[in-house]
Amino acid sequence: MEYVGCHLSISDGYVSMAETAERIGANTFAFFIRNPRGGNSRKPSQEEIAEFNHATEKFAPLVVHGAYTMNLCSDKEDVRNKAVGMLKDDLELMEQIPGNYYNFHPGSHLFQGIQAGTCFIAEALNGILDAGQSTVVLLETMAGKGSEIGQNFQELAAVLDKIRCKEKAGVCFDTCHVWDAGYDIRDNLDSVLDVFDHAIGIDKLKAVHINDSLYGRGSRKDRHAKLGKGTIGLEALERIVKHPALAGKPFILETPCNLTEYQQEIALVNNWLGEA
Repeated sequence: MEYVGCHLSISDGYVSMAETAERIGANTFAFFIRNPRGGNSRKPSQEEIAEFNHATEKFAPLVVHGAYTMNLCSDKEDVRNKAVGMLKDDLELMEQIPGNYYNFHPGSHLFQGIQAGTCFIAEALNGILDAGQSTVVLLETMAGKGSEIGQNFQELAAVLDKIRCKEKAGVCFDTCHVWDAGYDIRDNLDSVLDVFDHAIGIDKLKAVHINDSLYGRGSRKDRHAKLGKGTIGLEALERIVKHPALAGKPFILETPCNLTEYQQEIALVNNWLGEA
């Protein structure tokens, strides 16, 4: 079974997201539990959760996204503590929609150094992750702006190696980000996936953000583009989607699209996969 979807808004409610996803042809989707710039999470009722779980039985796995402002490796202790609180609250809510993924940006070490940053992230995760939870957390590959952790696979490996509940952690592979970070997924995809496998293990690649990029390889810009409207291009994106190492992974579109455009992109990706 192949899973293709996009980012949806939680503003209209959990059940409405599932209805929207079905209407546009998605069989998975992503959403922010809380405002992506931080703030309180939207607390659904038990009735809403039950309806949502029923509506998404055929959609799983979902790839829920953590807030962008959640920086587990900040140079300020109060910011790190706030991030830990956000992560803990989010994962408690995730257990009410069991069996899904929780994806987040690892954070920026703010020039404390990569070693300090990876240690802070792992320490936070080790204080929260539990072998009995159903949610798997995913560290996202990053474009390399500023002091972001995750601009190369080795940095993510350094975090994962320090996590005790290893079966509850993996990676979300963002095509725009890895391209902007310098990995040639357009002309040397097999080589990039081999590097990932050697550094982390391909079994840890659990989900894919399938995006084109406005800027060239190695730009470190992180500017997503619609499929075929950027520097990666449709041919390369099709090869990524159809690569056997990524079979069965949820593909989440984070392109700058409205719902009609998302419906068109989902149909395109499904056509590549032979799921149309």
